[in-house]
Amino acid sequence: MSASLKIGVAGCTGRVGVLIVQELLSGQWKMLELAGGTARNADKIKVPYFVTTDPAALFARADIVIDFSRPEATLKNAALAAETGKALIVGTTGLSAQDEAALAQAAKKTAIVYAANMSVGVNLLLALVEQAAARLGPDDWDIEIFETHHKHKIDAPSGTALAIGKAAAKGRRVKLEDEALYAREGVTGERIDGNIGFSVARGGDVVGEHTAFFYGAGERLEISHRATNRALFAKGALRAALWLAKNRQPGLSSMRDVLGL
Repeated sequence: MSASLKIGVAGCTGRVGVLIVQELLSGQWKMLELAGGTARNADKIKVPYFVTTDPAALFARADIVIDFSRPEATLKNAALAAETGKALIVGTTGLSAQDEAALAQAAKKTAIVYAANMSVGVNLLLALVEQAAARLGPDDWDIEIFETHHKHKIDAPSGTALAIGKAAAKGRRVKLEDEALYAREGVTGERIDGNIGFSVARGGDVVGEHTAFFYGAGERLEISHRATNRALFAKGALRAALWLAKNRQPGLSSMRDVLGL
């Protein structure tokens, strides 16, 4: 890269948005430069960089926009990315299958990296879960996914937990929607072979904890990841930005693509 990439941060005052801005202003990312951000209260905050309520104004200034906002805002940003040809990195959680389809449609016109979790460790976990599920069949092994997050998290199960479920389903060559069991309230009787169960806990200030359990007869395999600092999500997103510098063709990619997993 001969020049710095200009990075826009959608939702720059959010939990992860603030950390992305801090990383960019730290001087540690030599090839990346903060172009500015969007915030709903842009007219009321004082920051030493460009901030606006208008996403189009941010896209006009940026080469790549990083979005850790909410689904409705992310879909608008995806449309802008497709319209302007600017690359987009999406770490927003809680996207529906319809939302994800809209991202894929926008990616026909521009480069988009989408991951429910930008952590390097979590993406390695996804690869391991897929491999384990491919080798531990449903006749002898039961899969349960457990996750914990802070009490303010809106979506449940988390986007990461769903990604783990999708990885397990892919390993077994089935569709998650055919095997997922999200709640056991009112469910009686024996466990159904092949089901992929989800359990959720919310409390305190937990950044994120995820475990995929593989239960066999007389043995149990656990693959876990615990996040203790949200900065890891910001660092992962910026790593994706560096990857996009060399992979700017239209298409929908994931962090597993970024990491070569």
